[in-house]
Amino acid sequence: MIHINWENRQTVKQVECIHADAKKFIVHNKLTPGKQYDVKNETDEFYFIIDNSNRVGGFYKDYFKEIN
Repeated sequence: MIHINWENRQTVKQVECIHADAKKFIVHNKLTPGKQYDVKNETDEFYFIIDNSNRVGGFYKDYFKEIN
């Protein structure tokens, strides 16, 4: 049940949103292009970040680019 305390976990890395143009889902109210987000967990397809609602949300990786 790792998802229960994701908000308090250490940040894995940071990513920057490059677009919020979703084909299937509504993400423009949760992501802001150009804004940097803290990644709390990641899978092969998704980043789990603290989004604009200050909650953890899972988003496809194609919305982001990694910040080095």
